[in-house]
Amino acid sequence: MRLLKDLFYLFYPKSCVVCDEKLIENENVICTICRHDLPLTNFKDYKNNKITQTFFGRVLIEKGYALLLYRKKGSTLKLIHDLKYKDNEEIGVFFGNWLGEILSENQEFENIDYIIPVPLHPKKLRERGYNQVKKFGEQLSFYLKIPLLENKLIRTSSTKTQTFKARFERFNNIDTKFLIENTAYFNNKHVLIIDDVITTGATLEACATEFLKSENCKISILAMAYTE
Repeated sequence: MRLLKDLFYLFYPKSCVVCDEKLIENENVICTICRHDLPLTNFKDYKNNKITQTFFGRVLIEKGYALLLYRKKGSTLKLIHDLKYKDNEEIGVFFGNWLGEILSENQEFENIDYIIPVPLHPKKLRERGYNQVKKFGEQLSFYLKIPLLENKLIRTSSTKTQTFKARFERFNNIDTKFLIENTAYFNNKHVLIIDDVITTGATLEACATEFLKSENCKISILAMAYTE
């Protein structure tokens, strides 16, 4: 089996998503050099940081965290773009493993009841073929031992992708709507909403607002990247 694996790798080598150099054994998705150069947020306080501050006066967030800084150019943009538009779901697995290890060690989210991925509208899901945060959520669920719920939060409006929109336009996009059919399901629960990139927080605010229709529901937020 090992020989077959080595032969397959010899003829079909994987390349780093960022620099396109061939990956060596034990490297996955991104090479060691590019991984070392990724712009980490390095947030030490999960309750009071740039992410939680984004939602001050808008919606109450218990904790918030993102692994990387997202900029108009650079490695983070390349990773997220390939995840969303080039069918490279292994990037979601990569981020889920990385963050899963961090959070299982520091236990910052140990009191979470459910992990909730931001859903795509059914039309967008059909077009793309997958939700880019699903694999991310599955790995987090594995490491944190917290159930991943995919179908409780429903997206009821379809909007154009927000990643490359102007910041002002994103902030004023109030058309994104979500629905929880049985809000009592989340009474007295603490949910962790996950997404790929936090920009203005408008989408996550819309999600959180729907969850807050449940009695005594607490909200935390986690993303692969955060826009400075």
